Amino acid sequence: MKSALFVCLGNICRSPIAEAVFRKMATEGGVVDKWVIDSGATSDWNIGSEPDTRGLACLRKHDIETSHRARQVTKEDFMNFEYILCMDESNLSDLNRKAKSVKNSRAKVELLGSYDPQKQRIIKDPYYGSDEDFEKVYEQCVRCCKAFLEQNS
Repeated sequence: MKSALFVCLGNICRSPIAEAVFRKMATEGGVVDKWVIDSGATSDWNIGSEPDTRGLACLRKHDIETSHRARQVTKEDFMNFEYILCMDESNLSDLNRKAKSVKNSRAKVELLGSYDPQKQRIIKDPYYGSDEDFEKVYEQCVRCCKAFLEQNS
């Protein structure tokens, strides 16, 4: 099985969008049964919460549903996931620091944006922004997830 964990600060905006987009692409590509797909947060602020309503509205607009509940990244994630794909430099440094404390870490920790054909490496947090900002996150996730899936099929 291949595996990808999408990570942002709170697991209510960017990472659940990326997870849902990737799951839909893998489903449409007929490979979803070959993947373990999840998302998580570097912080513990929103554990158990549904994704932001603006993010859910954005996904619905593109015919994507999610039932994800926010969770924090665990030490086990570094042993169980092949890829941990995060949204910005702050997530990246937090995850790399956590990975060092895990003996059997096998996860490749990367910026999801490193797969962006448009070279927008950072997926900015839309939490304090508008619906337009959530749409931009969605579009970045589509580009990045498509490229990531193509490289890992």
